[in-house]
Amino acid sequence: MKKVLFVFYVPSGGVETLNRQRCAALKSFNIEGHSLYYHQKRDLLNPSDGRTFIGKDPEMIKRVLTEGNYSAIVVISDYQILPLFRELGYKGKLIIEIQGLGSKDRARQFLTQGKPIIEAHADGLLNPRTPHIEKLLHELFPSTPKFSFNNCFDTSAFQYTQTKKSADPIIGWTGRIVDNKNWSEFLRIGYRLIKEVNPNTQLYMFEDPTLCAPAERKRFFQLIRTLNLQKNLSLLHNVPHDKMPNYFSSMGDSGGFYCSTSKVEGAPYSVLEALSCKCPVLTTDSDGVRSAIIHNQTGKYYTLGNIQEAVKEARELMTNSTKREEIRDSGLRHVKAHFHPNQYCTHFIEMLTSIGAM
Repeated sequence: MKKVLFVFYVPSGGVETLNRQRCAALKSFNIEGHSLYYHQKRDLLNPSDGRTFIGKDPEMIKRVLTEGNYSAIVVISDYQILPLFRELGYKGKLIIEIQGLGSKDRARQFLTQGKPIIEAHADGLLNPRTPHIEKLLHELFPSTPKFSFNNCFDTSAFQYTQTKKSADPIIGWTGRIVDNKNWSEFLRIGYRLIKEVNPNTQLYMFEDPTLCAPAERKRFFQLIRTLNLQKNLSLLHNVPHDKMPNYFSSMGDSGGFYCSTSKVEGAPYSVLEALSCKCPVLTTDSDGVRSAIIHNQTGKYYTLGNIQEAVKEARELMTNSTKREEIRDSGLRHVKAHFHPNQYCTHFIEMLTSIGAM
């Protein structure tokens, strides 16, 4: 059995979800996936099919590499650790995977700075069909093998569940309280919907408070008070992943929706999770979301910064039941068709074969 190691900073957010999903999927294809994270900032660690290691001490990493005998290591959004793997004697294939780097300017800066190290050590570059990342990789790394395919998503493991229907519409948001996630826009959209569509609208924000700068958090609570949202807003911290289908399902059944306000995203898992639970999605065109959302078919877009347009699209989701049900059904069908784990594994194995890791 071949083994692959996935490496990332922290076991949180979409990358942690991706690693669990693909470790489970690759098992059926005779590939054992393990995960290495540098730090664990919270107590909760979601159970995974593959082994999980925490730490960045070179001696510890050397033991992991020796025992694992990995055919390939996939390092997510961190080029600086590549030389360490080689110094520790790793002779297998190294792949840099880009799952989102914030703004387009930051992505360019990151990849430009990393170019010498990436070209010296990486055998391949991977991204989940994110248009601006694909363009940058072709521009900056013309001779390095590049691979681009959708992340995997198991709709049978994360799916709609019937819950007690909420009397009030619930609008959900997930993310870190950071600029790129654009939390302030979500609060302003929610404020307008409470004022103009339904005064009982509930806003659920799922977040990890350990991944937030104190100054940003202070601005966050100031805006909540300014908009007087305390009665309508619920902050949910570090909800276990296996509980999230209940929340997304109840959002969908309540007449609400999931709202993604990000400025730029790689390939947000939260959107796939919402669609899989028949929860309609209203989102900015954050680039990586295009593989999941087709306007007025699998979800709805609004223009970043245009709150009036967001309210207009949200109002239709909340009041036009026929259109809403069409979007809920087609969203689920789209995820099943285009993000199936078997499809992902086929592409992943083709990538490993192409660079000589199989």
